[in-house]
Amino acid sequence: MAKMYRYYQSYADLTDPVRMLAGNAERILLAWGSNVTASPLKRMAAYYELVNLAGFTHTRPDFGITCVDVRGETVPVTETVELDMDFCSLVRFRRADSEGAPKVLLLAPMSGHFATLLRGTIKTLLKDYDVYISDWKNVRDIPLSAGPFDLDDFIEYIIKFIKFIGPETHLVAVCQPTVPALAAVALMAQDRDNDQPASLTLMAGPIDTRILPTKVNELANAHPIEWFRDKLVGVVPAGLKGAGRNVYPGFLQLAAFMSMNPERHAKSFADLFKHRIEGEFEKADAIRDFYKEYFAIMDLSGEFYLQTIKSVFQDCDLPLGKMMYRGRLIEPRAIKKTFLLTVEGERDDICAIGQTMAAQDLCSGLRPYMKSHHMEPGAGHYGVFNGRRWDNRIYPVLRSHIQSSV
Repeated sequence: MAKMYRYYQSYADLTDPVRMLAGNAERILLAWGSNVTASPLKRMAAYYELVNLAGFTHTRPDFGITCVDVRGETVPVTETVELDMDFCSLVRFRRADSEGAPKVLLLAPMSGHFATLLRGTIKTLLKDYDVYISDWKNVRDIPLSAGPFDLDDFIEYIIKFIKFIGPETHLVAVCQPTVPALAAVALMAQDRDNDQPASLTLMAGPIDTRILPTKVNELANAHPIEWFRDKLVGVVPAGLKGAGRNVYPGFLQLAAFMSMNPERHAKSFADLFKHRIEGEFEKADAIRDFYKEYFAIMDLSGEFYLQTIKSVFQDCDLPLGKMMYRGRLIEPRAIKKTFLLTVEGERDDICAIGQTMAAQDLCSGLRPYMKSHHMEPGAGHYGVFNGRRWDNRIYPVLRSHIQSSV
């Protein structure tokens, strides 16, 4: 695996200049092209666009959120880094007119993608809230001197973020961090911490992966943990800031995700070319922007990856009442003050129906009126937190949930 990462990086170092040249050629050809939409120059430009797009980048894209539409008015938004820690920054988005607005902490997954994948989620939340997000850093850029990072550290970061924001925090976790988010809130409840969050929303996350196992769950259980350590954990090669660090490479995770729907991705690239030469620029730009974000990848800490596979997917420690944090048993039933909402998508092929809802039973200490669940018909995994279903159907449920907890 260490050799594979070196080979990948060597390949990237060779092909990145080619993609850069293709991007420059695309811009030159568009500048030279005639007004005829499907001219030969524009066909060549569309081809170069595909070449330029077909590769990975390891740098986080900009969030690019400078304003938001609120009730028909455009309101400026400021972005600031509130906490800068070794493995994550706490980034705040604030509307110019949001003084006194409730505070939402949006937990982005530490996965093969950056927190910018939740850009649309942030924009929607900004209509009503002061939004903070966990902006995880690419582990391959973090020197060994920062030490290791595992699932316990992830939980610790969540608690630190909540305490920094304050006791009226509304915690929203998307996908992978639903498990550490529930664990963090449980630990704060066990400690009777004065900064326990007012509400907790768990969206499309693997709380109990024994329920209707997906392909992701089946893969995690197809091999012993030693196989994942030997086959999928690599070493950051020399020349990078994190050289020598054990990581689960982002290019492997993205390749795995793409292999689940290869025909769909191939069709998307064909559609991009078709829309571009036919002058359907809005459709072409939407596909291009999606893949620019999708192909911006980050590595995961090897310790965090292996512990997550073992604890969350193989041993199902949390639903079985066995999950530990630095030697302490995590007890979700201790949660008594934090309102709970779970959200699932009917067609989610990553976290199936029932896996997130399992948190309802685990939080047995909450009174019935403090717990609610929403299943969105027709929604896939990404549709739970992005797009029209999120904006028009799921977000109103979340907003009502937060209002009820105030």
